[in-house]
Amino acid sequence: MPRVPGVRGRLKDNPAPRQKRVLLAAPRGYCAGVDRAVIAVEKALEHYGAPVYVRKQIVHNIHVVTELEKQGAIFVDEVDEVPEGAHVVFSAHGVSPAVVNAAADRGLRAIDATCPLVTKVHREAVRFARDDYEILLIGHEGHEEVEGTAGEAPDHVTLVNSPDDVANIEVRDPDKVVWLSQTTLSVDETMETVRRLREKFPKLADPPSDDICYATQNRQVAIKKVAQEAELVIVVGSANSSNSVRLVEVALENGAKAAYRVDYSTEIKQEWLDGVSTIGVTSGASVPEGLVKEVLLELEDAGYGEVSEVKTAEEDLMFSLPKELRRDLAGNRDARALGGRTRATSG
Repeated sequence: MPRVPGVRGRLKDNPAPRQKRVLLAAPRGYCAGVDRAVIAVEKALEHYGAPVYVRKQIVHNIHVVTELEKQGAIFVDEVDEVPEGAHVVFSAHGVSPAVVNAAADRGLRAIDATCPLVTKVHREAVRFARDDYEILLIGHEGHEEVEGTAGEAPDHVTLVNSPDDVANIEVRDPDKVVWLSQTTLSVDETMETVRRLREKFPKLADPPSDDICYATQNRQVAIKKVAQEAELVIVVGSANSSNSVRLVEVALENGAKAAYRVDYSTEIKQEWLDGVSTIGVTSGASVPEGLVKEVLLELEDAGYGEVSEVKTAEEDLMFSLPKELRRDLAGNRDARALGGRTRATSG
């Protein structure tokens, strides 16, 4: 993604009680699944030419979507909006079998950019449904990932939106119940939901491994540490990005006096900074690093030129691109077959 120019000189360098500084969380920004999905759309445009259709937002970030639209991607809500025979990319959040079948019925040439960690949850849902378990899916109603996972076994899935929902959950057989979760939730809230579910259903089974993705967990752990020292936390990310919204909540729960989410640096308000010495900065897993750099430049104008990175984990995971896109136009293996962007933790 290209650098996003901000409007410089907008914020004032007002006095603060102590030396001004920024604590920059790491890891932050693009995860491997987002990297894979965005490159998949870019490479589909290179291979097949514009337009390439994408069902839903490829990732939940307004800037990424806008830039891909400029390159020729067309985003649609459902596959019936895609011309017959055209190329369509399924977003990183995954789709249900019903969507896959609908695309096939229209003769669409589908490219599946579902994050492999979401695909893992889909497979778990299929397996537990086959064994006649009732699946308690912890997640947010209406989120595309939840719709895709539930669609794998609709007769076996009950959605649990929050810990408070647990009291109203009823199951057919309390001896055959398992929980799964949306990958981008708050770790702490999910574990509280599981705790309450286990109190109600003592034989509740666990998934084979934690469903909350490594990137979501890592970003939450990093912002927890930053929030202990920061009076203000700024999270770069879009409103429909579940993991970005959770980062704001996690910051507030772990010591930050204030925390705000912004898509662009131009949304930072002067009153947020007044009297603040230490600002924490992070970004959701679908946010390109250029947007974070613009925030740092705006804060530098306001006197926050000292930036210290707070690193709590290293990330080097990369996912192979969808099989249709692993070779270049000449048929040779593409150098970007395993993603290809610099990890945001490089500083």
